[in-house]
Amino acid sequence: MSTSLAVTRIAHACQLIELGDLRILTDPWFTEKATYHQGERVAAPVSALGRLDAVVISHEHYDHCDLDALLAGGLDPDTPLVGPGTVTAIAKAKGFTTLHTVETWESTRVGDLTVTATPGQHGVHEVTFVLQAGGRTLFFGGDSLRVPELDRIPDRLGPVDLTILPTNGLCIRPANLAQVVMNAEQAAELTAVLRPTLAIPHHYAFHSGYLGDRLITKGDQDPRHYTDAVARLAPDIEVRIALPGVRVVVP
Repeated sequence: MSTSLAVTRIAHACQLIELGDLRILTDPWFTEKATYHQGERVAAPVSALGRLDAVVISHEHYDHCDLDALLAGGLDPDTPLVGPGTVTAIAKAKGFTTLHTVETWESTRVGDLTVTATPGQHGVHEVTFVLQAGGRTLFFGGDSLRVPELDRIPDRLGPVDLTILPTNGLCIRPANLAQVVMNAEQAAELTAVLRPTLAIPHHYAFHSGYLGDRLITKGDQDPRHYTDAVARLAPDIEVRIALPGVRVVVP
């Protein structure tokens, strides 16, 4: 029997991944600021998550790297934390002690879990991740742009069981609407290349508040645009829009 694989959406890009007995939290975000709103309920506080074997963080933006909330919620600072150097430097300064720094195509092991940093592109330095254990593989896209080098993942790391991809195509208004996150069509194109058993969109409910949405950011909040695009480009791939708190088991 193959190793079990399940994912529970906490909010935004924060996902609780279960790979067999391993429990991994991605891109933690539990609090809000004036121009940072999840746009959906947070499924559970840090204190209710239970044991975590690792925390994996793609980049240092607040809505993906809410380290203060982890510590305030009682997370053991000895919990292994994996991320690029920009993230692990911040984590070290905040008191985290078991740090694994990985950059693009570098891998590290946390017990039976292998974490490989894969290419990413965003407003700041970012990596995406492939997580592997027990013969199962998932790709976590953080909030990266569509990077052509990601097409190499199947050749380098093998077949993918699950993809979790951002879809809101976030643009920054003061920067002439510069795009900093892949949109639904681009995410669907990548899904068609990676050919997962199951694809889940995330990073779409986020908003910047009444003024922020009009002055700072512009994004697509409808994940159905992604499901429609996958249905056109790769109709044999199953897509699941996962609500916060709903545990999704990957076949």
